[in-house]
Amino acid sequence: MYPRLFELPWSVGNFGPITVYTYGVLLAAAYLFGLKLAMVRAKARGLDANRVLDLGIYIIISALIGAKLLLLVTDFKAFTANPRELLTLARSGGVFYGGLILAVSVALIYIRKVGLPLWTTTDVFAPGIALGHVVGRFGCLFAGCCYGKPLAQPHWWTVTFTDPFALANVGTPLGVPLYPTQLFEAGAELLILGVLLITERKGRPFAGRTFWLYMLLYAISRFIIEFYRGDERGNIGMFSTSQFISIVLAPLAISMLVYLARAITPEPKRTRKAA
Repeated sequence: MYPRLFELPWSVGNFGPITVYTYGVLLAAAYLFGLKLAMVRAKARGLDANRVLDLGIYIIISALIGAKLLLLVTDFKAFTANPRELLTLARSGGVFYGGLILAVSVALIYIRKVGLPLWTTTDVFAPGIALGHVVGRFGCLFAGCCYGKPLAQPHWWTVTFTDPFALANVGTPLGVPLYPTQLFEAGAELLILGVLLITERKGRPFAGRTFWLYMLLYAISRFIIEFYRGDERGNIGMFSTSQFISIVLAPLAISMLVYLARAITPEPKRTRKAA
């Protein structure tokens, strides 16, 4: 694809020209789109706009750090064997689950500190996370990272990378038809986004349902898509790191959905007055 969007003929000290990477541009767009959606949803629910904006900024920063930290953990042997590979962390998006876990942890601390309604606030951000992930995975496609396993024969739906920079940067196989796992995940996230928005007001809604439904659906989709991934990303036993996290997250999400649904105070039944 196109890992480098364009180059600027400017120099900073001994560095130059300045390269603008497609992944970086789309990652920034992902965060901005996700935050914009969260702000719109927060306004509709009467939440403090300034605090929600601050929370969104904290989420973006912690997501970037967490994603890179989990990448460092999962590829620790590779980084220790060749310390120069640590430089790739600067231009790598990292592991999404790492960013999600740290972002949620930071968000919970901030929400408690400023007194925002916990589950209503997480519900506000959940669709934004899904939307941002859709855009972000297209960044992965252009960069060549998070690539799929090779196939013996090309099909209309396979993807073949040819840019040598993708090989040098993230080890993307060139000239080989691969499963388009980046598009698989973007499609899954888009479907999840639709489900969240369509079902949000259906049935018996309760605070926290949208957030934990997102966690459940993403855990299921990520677990399945991992079977088609071909890049090195660490293992815990027979499962990849992300599959292991999905195995833990899915039952937790189900438990929280059941718990929060039961915690709702039922509305008193209305009785008809005698005429």
